[in-house]
Amino acid sequence: MELQEEILIPAPRDKVYAALNDTEVLKACIPGCEELIRHSDTELEAKVVLKIGPVKARFGGNVVLDQSQAPAAFSLTGEGTGGAAGFAKGGADVTLEDRGEETLLTYTAKAEVGGKIAQLGSRLVLSTSKKLAGKFFKNLQDELSPEEAQTAT
Repeated sequence: MELQEEILIPAPRDKVYAALNDTEVLKACIPGCEELIRHSDTELEAKVVLKIGPVKARFGGNVVLDQSQAPAAFSLTGEGTGGAAGFAKGGADVTLEDRGEETLLTYTAKAEVGGKIAQLGSRLVLSTSKKLAGKFFKNLQDELSPEEAQTAT
């Protein structure tokens, strides 16, 4: 399974990069995230509750970051297990293009799933993955928006 998307974020690149490396911001942005622990500059551990179709499970996993091209780009790889629900492993390449007061974030993510999740079918897993990615980036945009924008209705 592969996902690709471009998102224009209303914040400068350095602020976006900092947010993507802040465990509190990430915890607030990742749908279903219960816990996010930074073990080092490049290693994170997460506990996330996800519902994919009829399967709901708590996943635990580890993520390794490659920040060698930061702040213009970084990549991550990870894997997690959800007990009887199955497992997921994969990675993403992210680029951050400076657009003045905005940042164009582009990502390509690849994932492999197994267990009950894989039995649900690739279309359901892909559509759920797209929905979760959309929620993550909407939450990130909300985190990075000026307070005036958040209080205006």
